Amino acid sequence: SASGGKAIGFATDVTKRSEVEALIHRAVDGFGRVDVLINNAGIMPIAPIEALKVDEWDRQIDVNIKGLLHGVAAALPHMQKQKSGHIINMASVFGIKMFAPGGTVYCATKAAVRALTEGLRMELHSQNIRCTMISPGAIATELSESSSDEATRKNLREFMKMAIPASAIARAIAYTIEQPAEVEVDEMVIRPTVQDF
Repeated sequence: SASGGKAIGFATDVTKRSEVEALIHRAVDGFGRVDVLINNAGIMPIAPIEALKVDEWDRQIDVNIKGLLHGVAAALPHMQKQKSGHIINMASVFGIKMFAPGGTVYCATKAAVRALTEGLRMELHSQNIRCTMISPGAIATELSESSSDEATRKNLREFMKMAIPASAIARAIAYTIEQPAEVEVDEMVIRPTVQDF
């Protein structure tokens, strides 16, 4: 990298625990340890609840909640052995404020991320493992295009016109990681200045 660091990447399906475990093992093999886990995988195939897109509900739960837990399960033993680490979970402003119609299941998954992150913090702080939750607002990513409901996708496109670049989230992540070991940033909400929630 430009700063002299080394990076390696592996495509990983977070819904498959074995793939997440393999990713963490590769990281440990390549770097000797796991200092930071960023649970960033997420999907947002929103639609009104009455559309009964049950397969999409299942997929959101599998990626947004179980995928996060798979990451924690794979990385935590290494962090406990090291007596240090930092778990960063991507939540959403929609885990703080509900929107409907359309957002019922997605908002529920992001509220679960909030609860899981706080629970992890409470259980792991005595082991010198920090936990941070970042709740993005309108960020320029492909996430808003994952809805199969055309009316909802149209509304999301309008909402995303105010989106800020993903680099804003990257800077927030870097800020939390750069804090001294005795400082934990529990939660950050990052959204466009013009976004009203």
